[in-house]
Amino acid sequence: MSVFNIAVDGPAGAGKSSLSKRVAAALGCIYVDTGALYRAVGLYMLRAGIDTKDADAVASALDGVRVSLRYADGVQRVFLGEEDVSDAIRTPDASMAASDVSAHPQVRDFLFSLQRDIAAENNCIMDGRDIGTVVLPDANVKVYLTASAETRAERRYKELLEKGMPTPFEDVLADIIQRDYNDSHRAVAPLRQADDAVLLDTSDLDFDAALAALMQIIKERIA
Repeated sequence: MSVFNIAVDGPAGAGKSSLSKRVAAALGCIYVDTGALYRAVGLYMLRAGIDTKDADAVASALDGVRVSLRYADGVQRVFLGEEDVSDAIRTPDASMAASDVSAHPQVRDFLFSLQRDIAAENNCIMDGRDIGTVVLPDANVKVYLTASAETRAERRYKELLEKGMPTPFEDVLADIIQRDYNDSHRAVAPLRQADDAVLLDTSDLDFDAALAALMQIIKERIA
């Protein structure tokens, strides 16, 4: 029996990760947070003192990056070498570094085969910016998940507070707006809705309602 793949794309803070994790648990498939891979690369470059906007410098340092995804009870953990960096990659600095490095073709090529291999071997739901358009263009289900910038900033603001990383709301909103611009204007694989993706705007939905809407879309297409 062939595997099934679900592609969820959308801007930063749209709820892709939290919703996709719940879908994976409900369907018994693997969740792949591709953004975490880019965050790990960005974190590596920050720690190495490399300018994340310098494509040549980043490309030259990729040979030292050992990023992997490991699963325990269906939960994804992100590793740099043997270090679990699942929490370290969630800081605002790592977020912006991820946006920077994801614009470089060399980084996208570096992570492309890893993402494709996981999808080829497993039933999975994968989220990111270019999953339905580039990474998994033949995915069984494609969803473009979005919400207003203000709504996404409020969610991210609360998330940071809960993690003990209080950040001014204005800074969080500015970060969201900047990431939207960077992701949608980059030369390689820019953020956009695939032609055959279903649009799901969660601006006026709480988590449970958004999850129900996403599950309904998936069930209709996988059934």
